[in-house]
Amino acid sequence: MSVNKSLLIPLFIFVLLVVLLGYGFSLKDPHLLPSQLVDQRFPEFSLADLHGDATTRGNSDIIGSVALVNVWATWCPNCLVEHPELTRIANEENVPIIGINYNDDSEKARAWLVRHGDPYAFHIVDDQGRLAIDLGVYGAPETFVVDAEGVIRYRHVGTVTNLVWEQMLEPIISLLKDAAG
Repeated sequence: MSVNKSLLIPLFIFVLLVVLLGYGFSLKDPHLLPSQLVDQRFPEFSLADLHGDATTRGNSDIIGSVALVNVWATWCPNCLVEHPELTRIANEENVPIIGINYNDDSEKARAWLVRHGDPYAFHIVDDQGRLAIDLGVYGAPETFVVDAEGVIRYRHVGTVTNLVWEQMLEPIISLLKDAAG
């Protein structure tokens, strides 16, 4: 009995799909996507500040204190959902939040911040999405914890909620602040 080799190809593809899907369903947290940048320096950049005062922002603006770097956009519904928590963090937790306005219209972004409030220490305009690509961003919102030396220590994909703050971000930030002295 001879096996037709053309029948083995669909069987191989089926087995491969089962293995890949099995791995995907075994992930404990679908928001926990691996990032090659964790424990690496924040990517080099030189981009305009959203407030349009001819200020150019770069890596030196990220260095100096433990901070959150939040990728957001006006077209992102979850960015609006997380905005009150980011505002609370900025007002109550003494953690600077740096905004990366991603693939957005700067005029709309400024109007959005006037309407909803501005919890950010400053904003980086990434209208071409190049910095987001360098960061490995899948979409907005994404939030990075960056230490005082400008090294990415954690990446959160998705909405920052109070639970995310309490269980993931705040413990990391506290550790980094304690280590810095």
